[in-house]
Amino acid sequence: MTNNRNFDNRTLFWGDNIDFMRAMNSETVDLIATDPPFNKGRDFHATPDSLAAGASFQDRWKWDEESHPQFTDALRDDTENEEIWTVIESARASWGDDMGAFMCFMGVRLMEMHRLLKPTGSIYLHCDPTASHYLKTLMDAIFGRENFRNEIVWHYNKWTNTASYFQRNHDIIFWYAKSHQVAFNKQYGEPTRRQIELRRAGYNTGSQGGRKILRVYDREKAAEQIRKAEDEGRAVYYVDEPLRGAPVPDVWDIAALNGQAKERMGYPTQKPLALYERIIRASSNPGDMVLDPFAGCATT
Repeated sequence: MTNNRNFDNRTLFWGDNIDFMRAMNSETVDLIATDPPFNKGRDFHATPDSLAAGASFQDRWKWDEESHPQFTDALRDDTENEEIWTVIESARASWGDDMGAFMCFMGVRLMEMHRLLKPTGSIYLHCDPTASHYLKTLMDAIFGRENFRNEIVWHYNKWTNTASYFQRNHDIIFWYAKSHQVAFNKQYGEPTRRQIELRRAGYNTGSQGGRKILRVYDREKAAEQIRKAEDEGRAVYYVDEPLRGAPVPDVWDIAALNGQAKERMGYPTQKPLALYERIIRASSNPGDMVLDPFAGCATT
């Protein structure tokens, strides 16, 4: 594919992301990993005396076509977007005008993100239960439900709940592909104690088709076991890759940032580097273009 990108790498654009995305050429981005507003109905302010001091944003939404003409102009008047508009109207009917306005805000931006992704690209959209179920139907309409890959649960611990409901200890990250050509690098967790023992031993015994076999990870360490297996007529398999943990599931236990974390900038919604590092390692490769339209605390 010819690279027709009309923007430079490692560039920070300051302003409304819809204006910049509309100016960017199509199919120029490999991965979008972003943490937009959640429609929490509140204001967020950076911690005083922190590196982000003075930063703030309003996560409040109002159905006002005069102040937000981009909402309706880009969606309602295009018959190709009928499914998207139906989703938005449904959210407005079941929740209220503020959710309808938020969905319009997200809808026009997700349409641009879809356009910007290469056919092999992915988008990871961070949200929480406030609007996650509405955003899922919106992304189905824009990216196609056949391109849905995972609903990832980011689980973290906190002990501040005094309300009469279970502690809310997770966010949601939706992963959608642009097409079936999507790139993906499988991620693995830490090896178990048993796997560490096998790595130290250099071999593992097992069976295949009713026949005992020997899997060898280190020829030198397993030299004696190899000799015995050959004497007994057992099949010996040499495994090139070292043992590793099980493939990472769709529930990620990654600690949220605490007040003393070195990477904390003072912004209340900042996400840990480990969370976005996993996303970037899974769905991009060195030299790829990664876009974060909402930037947040610049974690991506």
